[in-house]
Amino acid sequence: MARDRSPIGKQSRRESYALAPKAHKVMAKKQGIPGEHADMRRRGGSLYLTQLREKQKVRRTYGLLEKQFAKLMKEASRAEGLAGENLLQFLERRADNAVYRAGFALTRRQARQLVSHGHFTLNGRRVDIPSIRLKPGDVLEVRPKSQKSEYFKGLADIVAASSQNPLSWLKSDAKKMKIEITGLPKREEAEAGINEQLIVEYYSR
Repeated sequence: MARDRSPIGKQSRRESYALAPKAHKVMAKKQGIPGEHADMRRRGGSLYLTQLREKQKVRRTYGLLEKQFAKLMKEASRAEGLAGENLLQFLERRADNAVYRAGFALTRRQARQLVSHGHFTLNGRRVDIPSIRLKPGDVLEVRPKSQKSEYFKGLADIVAASSQNPLSWLKSDAKKMKIEITGLPKREEAEAGINEQLIVEYYSR
């Protein structure tokens, strides 16, 4: 399965935005964007550049490749409602994001790995597709075999260490190792600091 393996700290510096909790430390130590001609590339604040950087920021935050993100944006534009809000809702409803939002993983990359390695069941059936879109009524549970692993034995500590706030559309139980989808994500519950309208404008060119 294709994915972006470049360091999250380097990606965060490029976007001037912490894409993962640990990226804050990297950005505090190293100022500016990476690369030999970083200062030159930073010049010129055109509208196109602003739109591009916002698109890249959101794409990298949720861990999608370019083709995946463009396809999702096209679907969001065709759906009822505002395209930008539809896009963020689709991103939030990904299985790997739900695992992260529940506090079962400290980063989205870690959550994606847990799902892709088949540690969860969706409505009783084993799932290994991080991008699968969840809907109200769905239940993600850690597989009985996986519950015996050292990682999931310490799940309560992992949840306690996570920085996730309670969400209206998701309920999690670390003891039962279960995540229930109770509704749809609200706009304000998406990742902070996102201007989705810039992304819509980018793809409307």
